[in-house]
Amino acid sequence: MKRILVSTLTLLLLGSGCLHAEGVNKAIQFQKGKTSATVSGIVVRGDTDRYTIVAKQDQTMTVALTSKEKNAALTIYAPGYSVTQEDGVSIIAGETLAGAGEGEDAAGWSGILPASGKYLIDVGGTRGNASYKMTVTIQ
Repeated sequence: MKRILVSTLTLLLLGSGCLHAEGVNKAIQFQKGKTSATVSGIVVRGDTDRYTIVAKQDQTMTVALTSKEKNAALTIYAPGYSVTQEDGVSIIAGETLAGAGEGEDAAGWSGILPASGKYLIDVGGTRGNASYKMTVTIQ
């Protein structure tokens, strides 16, 4: 009985570590009267941190991403994207912003937004774990 209890506790602890490794998933909101916000984190190799932000068409958005080892990259999805789970893996479908698409290894982006709605900013490591800081500005 004692062995079963120890095994169960070990599995629970290992399982909770896996949940944490899935990365951040949160909305970016500006403080009252501010036009920018900064977030920071560490993304585990193979995972991504996801941030959403609501903005209007024709606003200018600037995203600046820095990382200690220059190994973080971002992908920005336009409104209308979808996120689904398949075999425990998140799959994002939708249009990306030019210059911040999948595989472009962008460390920043600036431009006029093509549509109103919720944008998704995906931050991942290009090699190994990535410690990063990201500032998003919308005017």
